[in-house]
Amino acid sequence: MFLSWTYTFLLEEIMSEYAAFVGFDWADSKHDICLVDAATLKKEFSVIKHTPQALSAWASSVRARFNGRKVAVCLEQSRGPLIFALLKYDFLVLYPINPSTLAHYREAFSPSRAKDDPTDAAYLVELLMQHQERLKAWQPDSEQTRTLQYLVEHRRRVVGDRTRISNRLTALLKLYFPQGLEWFDDIRTDLVCDFLLQWPTLEAVKQVRRATLEKFMRAHHSVRQEALTERLKAIKERVCH
Repeated sequence: MFLSWTYTFLLEEIMSEYAAFVGFDWADSKHDICLVDAATLKKEFSVIKHTPQALSAWASSVRARFNGRKVAVCLEQSRGPLIFALLKYDFLVLYPINPSTLAHYREAFSPSRAKDDPTDAAYLVELLMQHQERLKAWQPDSEQTRTLQYLVEHRRRVVGDRTRISNRLTALLKLYFPQGLEWFDDIRTDLVCDFLLQWPTLEAVKQVRRATLEKFMRAHHSVRQEALTERLKAIKERVCH
């Protein structure tokens, strides 16, 4: 009895805060939308095109319909572009959820995924209305913070690409030019890349004079005499064999 009363109280409090609730299912070509008017609790389904103009027209119609009152919108957290597109509408309060949360919720109530099952937009709005007290409205970071996050994410991808490419190059050199791995500690440098572009095989290196190799190394800032001597010696010894 107490739990039922508490749930009813929380639901009424949520309803008074928002004029409507929206589940936004993003796709490449279109967006499926499920809107629930807090006054009637009826679900209304609609589909809009994946264009800025269509999104702007939808937001304007919702603002006019509810006189600018707050509207809660639930959408998947991974849909970054959609989140930022909706940010400019100050009356929308966004509740991004983890895609796995939606997947688990969907599987719990419609494991068959039959054609007459509710859409993801409907599941999103149900999640928002029934568990809003457990969800957190998204507070956007400052422009500088978002820029920094993008740069950090881009750097992480670049580092990952560099690692994958160097691993492939290492595997390839082991097959036809393993001596190159012995001569250089790090194959990810400009020195190694230019060396392989100029002399891609052991046979090509055999035809190079020591003076030419020394000039090449110095041009790539390999100037420590001891290290340079050892590297040139290793190359010429291997070539002679």
